Amino acid sequence: MAEHPHAQLVRKGYEAFSRGDLDALSGLLAGDCTYHFPGSNPLSGDYKGRDAILDVLRRFFEETNGTLKADLRHVLVDGRGHAVSLHHSTAERRGKRVELEGGIVFRIVGDKATDLDECFDDLDALDDFWS
Repeated sequence: MAEHPHAQLVRKGYEAFSRGDLDALSGLLAGDCTYHFPGSNPLSGDYKGRDAILDVLRRFFEETNGTLKADLRHVLVDGRGHAVSLHHSTAERRGKRVELEGGIVFRIVGDKATDLDECFDDLDALDDFWS
């Protein structure tokens, strides 16, 4: 059985992210896409538009000297424009190391992601890492 196109889109996004290929990732996002990064830290917030999303992702890579990794574990789809990814994240920054379980709720229209809501299992650890 072939994988659902929305699951394929999510996998392509994680593959591009893992390579640090923001150009490939850009092609998977709608121009008016929104990304919601949780927590209460300097990077928390809502990023509207493809360019704003790519800028914050670039900052994630820069702040962690390329150590940020998101190991995709599962992709779930509903066939109605939603996908949920589950991943294991690790990163190092300014002498700190973080290891978190997380996921992203994707809203997909056609072949583009239009909204991404990221979630983590430990927001206190997330905030400590990015603060």
